[in-house]
This record gives sequence, C-alpha cells and structure tokens, in this order.
Amino acid sequence: MGAGAKRKNRAFAAVGVALLTLLPTAACTSEAEPEPSAHARIEVDRPSALADEPLRIRVGGLRPGEEVTVASSAVDRDGLSWSAQGRFTADGEGDVDLTRDKPNSGTYDRADGMGLFWSMRPRRGEADESWFAPRSPLCAASYDVRIAVRAGQREIAHRTLTRRLRAEGVRHRTLTVADDGLDGALFLPRDAAPRAAPVLVFGGSEGGRGLDLEAAMLASRGHPALSLCYFGCEGRPSQLRDIELEYFARAARLLTDLPGVAPDRLAVMGGSRGSEAAQLLAQYHPDLVRDAVAVAPGTRTYWAKAGSDAEKASWTRDGRPVLLDEIPLDHVRGTVLAVAGRKDRLWLAGPAAESIARRTNAAGVRHRALMYDEAGHGVMGAPYRAAGKYIYDPSAKRWTDLGGTQAADARAKADSWPRILELIGR
Repeated sequence: MGAGAKRKNRAFAAVGVALLTLLPTAACTSEAEPEPSAHARIEVDRPSALADEPLRIRVGGLRPGEEVTVASSAVDRDGLSWSAQGRFTADGEGDVDLTRDKPNSGTYDRADGMGLFWSMRPRRGEADESWFAPRSPLCAASYDVRIAVRAGQREIAHRTLTRRLRAEGVRHRTLTVADDGLDGALFLPRDAAPRAAPVLVFGGSEGGRGLDLEAAMLASRGHPALSLCYFGCEGRPSQLRDIELEYFARAARLLTDLPGVAPDRLAVMGGSRGSEAAQLLAQYHPDLVRDAVAVAPGTRTYWAKAGSDAEKASWTRDGRPVLLDEIPLDHVRGTVLAVAGRKDRLWLAGPAAESIARRTNAAGVRHRALMYDEAGHGVMGAPYRAAGKYIYDPSAKRWTDLGGTQAADARAKADSWPRILELIGR
C-alpha cells in the first residue's frame, strides 16, 4: 500500500471515530417530550343558550405550544351519536380560543367558534347524506352537547352544554286538518313577552313539516309562529300539486287573529319550492302579509309533474292554476328578502335571488338578496346543526347533489339567520 492510500485510510478512520463519538452525545443531550397536561378548564360564555345562538368556547390551563384535541358529541332524535373534533395548538398563555384559532386538523378547517357543532358527523352513514335532527321542540325543551379536551391519550376536561329548543315559557300546540283546517305546529311567546311580528314558515318539495325548530326559535324571540304543512301530511294532498293559496291565507289569518298580535306585520318564510308560495302570498295578499323571506328561491311557478300530470299546476288561486314565467312582486307591501347560494345545483336559486333584488315593491322600494358564493341549496333554516349536501329522490331512485359545501352552507345560515330575524322584527 502506498503512502497516499495509507493517509486516505487514516482520514476515513478519523471521520468514523468522530461520528461514533458524536452520535451517543447527541442522543444523550436530546430533551424528553414534555408530559401532556393533566388538567384543563373549558370556559363558555353561555353554557345554556338557544339552539340558533353562537357560543364563545375557550380552553385554558394548558402548556404554551401544547397540542390538544377538542371534541364535541351529541345524540340525535333517533339515538344516533354524532361527533366533531379539531386539533389545536395552545397559544403563549396556554389557551385555545375556538372563535380565534384555526384547527391544525379535524372535521372543519378554519377558525369558527361553532365549527364543532355544524361539522358533526354521524357514527353510522355518510356525513354528506345525513342531517342532525334533535327531538322536536314539541316534545323536548333542549338537547345536550358534550365538549371534551384530550391531551395525548387522556381526557383532561369535559363540559356539557345545553342547546335550548325553545325559550322558557314558550307555549305550543299541534294543529290538525280535522280540528283546525290546518296541519301545523303553533308556537306562542311566553305571556309576559312583548309581541313581535307573527311569522308563517313552511318548507319545499320535501313535504311534511320540517321547520318546527325555526318556529320555536321565532317564538322564543316574541314572534307568534306557525310551522305549516301544505302537502304530505294527514288531510292534505300527497303531492305538490293543486295546492290552494287560500290554505296559506287561512294559516296567516289564524296568526293575525291571535290576541295581542299586530295584524299588519305578518311575515312569511318559505324555502325552495315553498319560496314560490311565500312570494305569491306577499303579492296577492298584501292585506295579510307585509314581508316575505324566500330561501333558495325560484322566480316562476312550475307544472306539478311531467308526463300524464302535466295539466296540474303546483299552486291554485280562486280554483284556477297559477302558472307564471315570473312571479310579480309589485304589490308587495313590505320587502321580499331572497337568500341563495351561487353554487346551488338543484335549481338556479342564485339568478332567481338576483332577479328578486332588482325589482321593487308597491312603494317603489327595492327588494333584497343575500348571496353566498360557495353555498348551495342547503341554506334554509336556523344555523349550527350538521347538514348534508345530498338528498335522496325516491322517484328517480338516486341521490341529488344540492351543490356547495357543508362548511359554506353553515356559514351562509350563520350569516343570514340574524338578518332574517332583523327584517321580520323591525
């Protein structure tokens, strides 16, 4: 071996010794992972609140920079468990503020104080095809949501929050076609509450009565409210065809005839196909209706069904079909407020809402629209409950995409609901 080769071997050997010397030293000087916090505190501004009210939730008592999981869980009316979670990093004070802090990961992806509520997912089934429904406000006064904090594998704090389905003192009764000429759920404010505008609410082509919670929320704020079924219930047609506008007018008169109610302030709120009826009532019954809220609206009326039933209209007035290329709004006494998502895939609710906002009422004042760029058809109703974005169409035997995203729909409802309350309560 030459002198040069010997020098190279000695150099490599020296480097190897140096590495062997350094490696154990590096391992010995590394810091051990700090133990997760053993305790935390959950602070909530309103541990008991109406189901449509936002909360401020903070977690304190953590190590600065510590990562924890904050989770929610609740049980729906069918006994199915739902849950949501977010992984958060505590700030320099050892706090996590759900309104301020974006989750590192979880069931939602931006700072949102109510993200743990609307992003809940069911234990069984697909989240996009499921809706969280608590017990009816006719049967229950509230439901619980459990908030828990986990550090590592251990739960270090939990707290149960109450979501009230109606305010204390709100009265209610069920109306039937046989006894009252109407199918509905009537909610009345507590006796001592000042009376706000009465409100008639109804849904769309799903039929039945799906807005009892919204009526209960309205009554909790002083509005006598009636959640109405106009088809798909006992004593009413089984399909959305030949539905007489006089049926809605009868429901409106029931509200305006209640003791202490201002009869000139009544508002109607309809979603999807029900938005047509809401607009028609405001146009043709300005003596009864002041304002109308049209959620995920259309601007025309449709035949009830294609094919053999094409001669049937969805709506009738004075026994005659109501078939309009554009529902007129020039006799409306108050305001039509349209609420729509621009990514609605069920129908053209966005352009319809914009059309409504371009037109004027009987006094020449423009109607209004609330537009949400990323939302779809699912913008109807009170906020902060988990909702899917697909519905099953039994006639077509397939799931239909409502458009938008769960998050965008949730944000749209959170923004629009207070504005609806402001309009009808003015």
